[in-house]
Amino acid sequence: MGANLQITEKLENYIKDFSFKLNPIQQEIIDYNKTLGEIKRMQIDPAQCYFLHLIIKVANIKNVLEIGTFTGLSALSISLALPNNGKLIALDKNEETNKVAVDFFKKAKQDHKIQTIIKPAIDSLEELKDEKFDMIFIDADKMNYKIYYENSLQLIKKGGLIIIDNVLWHGEVVDEKNNDKFTVNIREFNKFVSEDDRVEQIIFPLGDGMTVCRVL
Repeated sequence: MGANLQITEKLENYIKDFSFKLNPIQQEIIDYNKTLGEIKRMQIDPAQCYFLHLIIKVANIKNVLEIGTFTGLSALSISLALPNNGKLIALDKNEETNKVAVDFFKKAKQDHKIQTIIKPAIDSLEELKDEKFDMIFIDADKMNYKIYYENSLQLIKKGGLIIIDNVLWHGEVVDEKNNDKFTVNIREFNKFVSEDDRVEQIIFPLGDGMTVCRVL
């Protein structure tokens, strides 16, 4: 019986060496985030950059909503995979990190595809209620995941994808002794999605865990 490999740093570097190469500006964002201290963990893993790129290409996705942008690595990864007439709306409430992200988008010549909205995502989602998206990527404040998910179901096209990051929560979801509010919230959210008959879903052990839902 096969088993999942434990991805060591050495093996992770090997994967990078033999995978599709990151854009130089993606690497710049990764290097910049390393200077930010503990909050750098808000960045997606490079393996997730590859995954987002591939899934957008394979599914011919053109219209994307991102909930939670940080310094722009996931948004840039999405935009680079989109066709020239593709569009990404990126929601984030942090004006400072959004400015950093926009500067990277411009440097990568992707700003024509990306519209950023700076305000609480719950407010923005209400304003976008008449839009329809091929894919929605959720990577924002974890306590509101269920709200973002329910709103996403109203905004996604039939057959579209909702992808949620951090669903393994640094591995703490399986630690029965860990009952802090964030861990409990992620556990409850995962259970809710797994029982939701509106979607087909699978958790991928990439980065901090990604749930990919296909909307029925």
